[in-house]
Amino acid sequence: MSTEIGHLRRRLVEFLIQSTTLLELPPIVKYSALSLFFDRFRPNLVRFLQKKKAEHWLLQPLNESNLQLFVLISIWISCKMHCTRGLSVHSLKSFGDKVITEQLFMVRDFLDAELIFLKVLKFEIGTLNIAYTLLEDLLIQFKEVAKVGEQLNFEACMDMMDLLYEKEDTSLLYQSSKSLAASILVSSYIITVPKQQYEFPILPWVKMVTNKEEREVVELVEYILAHVLYSNSP
Repeated sequence: MSTEIGHLRRRLVEFLIQSTTLLELPPIVKYSALSLFFDRFRPNLVRFLQKKKAEHWLLQPLNESNLQLFVLISIWISCKMHCTRGLSVHSLKSFGDKVITEQLFMVRDFLDAELIFLKVLKFEIGTLNIAYTLLEDLLIQFKEVAKVGEQLNFEACMDMMDLLYEKEDTSLLYQSSKSLAASILVSSYIITVPKQQYEFPILPWVKMVTNKEEREVVELVEYILAHVLYSNSP
């Protein structure tokens, strides 16, 4: 059973990432949607389902197609917050028709799903302090104080963040956004910056700007790199 849940989680992560790619949305939308859906919606859904107001056909049964619909809702909400020009419900419904293959949802279903999603989150949809935005700020500061910062590959940072969402245990790291952002920055530094240019004291600097202990960051970096290398192994 746990294996099936793990496979479902991975499929939903891939579905979300692929959807934001096909819709050509910026990374902030992807990571806001990942945070809304996996860090908040899914963990709070069990409690919500225990209440009488959860008696809606979109939740009973809560199959993969319905979860894909809620993934699209997380993207839609994120787009409303971060895109200059958001998606209309009709555009989202048209996109859903293409990517959700086992169920056809109507415009009304998208509107109902959005309301359910917001109720599960108790209308708390802020995403200012997610790991992605903190990581962006850290990288900007890093480039200001170290020339080697220009060689740090931000795409590698995002690849690591995507991988960490695939499993329940690794996604728990997102509960401490600042520590995770600092650790991903250091991990990318180790992976993408040539060893002969390891001159900048990145660990003391990270400690100074984030107030996180070096030991905590090092332990997280080791954990992240082990997971990334394992995920990329044949």
